[in-house]
Amino acid sequence: MRVCKALSALLLASAAQAKYIVPGGRWRDTEGNLVNAHAGSIWFDKESSKFWLFGEYKIEGQEEGGGVSVYSSDDLGTWESHGLALEPVEGHPYISTEHIIQRPKVVYSEEAGQYHMWWHADNSTYGWLLQGFATSDNIAGPYEFVDAVAPLGNWSQDFGLFTDYKDGRSYALYSNGDRAEGRDVYLTSFNSNITALDEVIYRFPKFDLEAPTIIQTDKSYWALMSHKTGYRPNNVVAFRADDLSGPWSQPFIVSPLNTRTFNSQSGFSIRIEGSKKTTYLYIGDQWDSNSLWESRYIWLPVDIDERKKTLEVQWHDVYDLNVKTGEWKGVKGTTYKGKSAKTSGNAYKQEANFGTDGVILTGIYGNDSTVTFENIEGTGKPQWISFYYQNTDDMGFGDQPGGTPDRIGGSWQLRRISSVVVNGDTQNVETLYQRDTHKGIILSTPLQLTLEKGKRNTITIGGLYNGWDYKGADIDRIVVYPPEK
Repeated sequence: MRVCKALSALLLASAAQAKYIVPGGRWRDTEGNLVNAHAGSIWFDKESSKFWLFGEYKIEGQEEGGGVSVYSSDDLGTWESHGLALEPVEGHPYISTEHIIQRPKVVYSEEAGQYHMWWHADNSTYGWLLQGFATSDNIAGPYEFVDAVAPLGNWSQDFGLFTDYKDGRSYALYSNGDRAEGRDVYLTSFNSNITALDEVIYRFPKFDLEAPTIIQTDKSYWALMSHKTGYRPNNVVAFRADDLSGPWSQPFIVSPLNTRTFNSQSGFSIRIEGSKKTTYLYIGDQWDSNSLWESRYIWLPVDIDERKKTLEVQWHDVYDLNVKTGEWKGVKGTTYKGKSAKTSGNAYKQEANFGTDGVILTGIYGNDSTVTFENIEGTGKPQWISFYYQNTDDMGFGDQPGGTPDRIGGSWQLRRISSVVVNGDTQNVETLYQRDTHKGIILSTPLQLTLEKGKRNTITIGGLYNGWDYKGADIDRIVVYPPEK
């Protein structure tokens, strides 16, 4: 079947060494624009010998209903834009800019000889809970709308799609809504030409989960899902089964507790069967609910132990993936500790037993209270730099259903924004978005900066306005990575 051919073709088609993958970074396409494909899915296509990324197109002023964007890549790191695969149509009953077009998935129908796109189709109040369907003869589109349906008469929310690599059969995964009668996740098979659903294979009952995806190994199926906290991140869980029809295990957390899956939500996954190794990637989203168009992508390797029946999403600031061999490795960087940084104004070094050397830099505020890392070695070329931080403004919002603040009249700040200045050049200020964290949890966010060649570079961190205040997050350390090859 076509899907099996596509996987074997992967070994022959992609000779390129992968560009670094940097979770949470500002990813740019080959034209220098930000990659705009949120809640995306990836399909490896035999005909083009490329990976194709489909996702929600979001810009300021058009956060929903913007259509489905499409990109292609040889290496999962270098992305070429092909515009909109599914474009909204003004006045259309289902795909106008007034409606919801979320979590698009594309699969090839061997029987129909077409590419089929499915997504969560809804009105602006999430009152429909439908699945949209469109087709195209070309993988890049344009896709022509066919219908929006209630799957087997049920509600559908946060749509996912999985294709079994062994037999080529495709399945839909979807939550049946937030209402009291819902709160389940359904695994339902498509018919042979992937134009409609035909049978419920399994129902995950009343776990109140969404954003489902399935990873398939030689021995097991692993279903990953997020809790229902809207755009607020939480601890993604996984289930394991020998067969799609179950029985499925109890859910278990897939990343270090209280990292909220590195501030991301699940949504898709990909199996890369290389000549030397099979690698699995978690394809997640780091949502910014204050400005959805600023949301980032968290793509991470997954470690699976069949004997222990465990699955773990592994954090790496920067990693190098060879899609031909399936091998990947974390890139090593040089660490500069907060203990050695200089502080100004009201910024200071505070005891923190969870910090590097028991110290964290705090009190960062605006232009007057800053911290500066000195004697940083650069190459004169663009380099990724990870800023390890703590931001505790959220009052634990990500773990509270509904997201209601626990103080009367409170509001979620959700993020701080720091200014980053290289070598005192205040004419060029970079913005560093620092999502919320639990207290005592250190996470990282990257920027790509160009340092002068040599060891005399400085990086100064201050605070920028985030809609509420000018505070920068507490800084633990920075890690400077070598340039991409």
